[in-house]
Amino acid sequence: MAGIKLSRRERIKRGIRKRLTGSAERPRLSVYRSNKGIYAQIIDDSTGLTLVSASSLSKDFTATGNKSDQSKAVGAAVAQKAIAAGIVDVVFDRNGYLYHGRVKSLAEGAREAGLNF
Repeated sequence: MAGIKLSRRERIKRGIRKRLTGSAERPRLSVYRSNKGIYAQIIDDSTGLTLVSASSLSKDFTATGNKSDQSKAVGAAVAQKAIAAGIVDVVFDRNGYLYHGRVKSLAEGAREAGLNF
């Protein structure tokens, strides 16, 4: 069953990435969700560099609560780091996941902290 879900997500991800690319003016906010944590990166696809990243499993992350609350805090953390780096506008890449639950919480946290997408 896991293989079917993974191949479905990969197919959706390819469709999303056909339409989305991050540039220097509007880099891509990419989300990865695992069973234990959630990760967010802001990527400039023209150079292939990760500009900013945040994770719920990093050592400097201290938010508690359920996984959805932690996702919101990761969104706020990545937004604060991005604004400090001079990035305000991004393109949101949900990476094949449904815009629901933890992915939606991360996006809401990033928006509330000041990112535009």
